[in-house]
Amino acid sequence: MVDVSGLADLARSRHLRLAVAESLTSGALASVVGGGEGASTWFGGGIVAYLPEVKERVLGFPADRDPTSAECAEQLARAARELFDADVCVSTTGVGGPDAEDGHPAGEVYIGWATRDEVGNRRLQLDGAPEDVLDATIEAAVQLLTSHAGRVHSAADH
Repeated sequence: MVDVSGLADLARSRHLRLAVAESLTSGALASVVGGGEGASTWFGGGIVAYLPEVKERVLGFPADRDPTSAECAEQLARAARELFDADVCVSTTGVGGPDAEDGHPAGEVYIGWATRDEVGNRRLQLDGAPEDVLDATIEAAVQLLTSHAGRVHSAADH
């Protein structure tokens, strides 16, 4: 299990609101983050958008674009950050495996992030069974969320 105590401490002490948007991890990331101490005071929530038309309708990512891409990861994070009025949001998209999908190898993952001022992504190429890819994705997403939580200011500070 991923340790989210550092994330929870940062969010509480800095009065941040955090959120997640998920495709690849199907709600597992939200479950981990939401398990952090005092999450009811800092975790705005999460959204799972698996189908292309849901990504489009709810989070504004065109259904005819590549859902396993940096562009998708960034749009999911940006839109969910706005939806939850969060200070920081991360997103997950990719191919868990065991087989390649739509020209992407198993284990190709993009984690997007968005703050009120910036948007970006990290590309990962992970090895292992689908559950290993998901576990590593969740761990990397929590690390990225923690990293950005340590650098942003709460909307309450503005």
